[in-house]
Amino acid sequence: MTRLNALLLAVLMACALSLVSSRYQARRLLGALDTAQGTARKLDVDWSQLQLDQASLSKHSLIDAAARKDLGMQPATPARTEYIILSGKTSEPQPAPEAPSELQ
Repeated sequence: MTRLNALLLAVLMACALSLVSSRYQARRLLGALDTAQGTARKLDVDWSQLQLDQASLSKHSLIDAAARKDLGMQPATPARTEYIILSGKTSEPQPAPEAPSELQ
């Protein structure tokens, strides 16, 4: 009977150590999970902010204003447009055709 008690005591001690070890590992993993979820929330907020920034910066009016101000660009008009038509031997610029009625 003494050997059986000793064996049961050894099994009980092994189970207790296993339980303590698994509890410690579970707490450590829970902390890592909380950290990862916090990082994910922060990245979601950053991603949303970047999408808002992209939407606001890609507005045509802002692009047009930046092109006019920074690059000195002007919109193309039919009067300023030159069409080059290659026909045979010459490659001289031809006069611009009349603008379509919807652009006038």
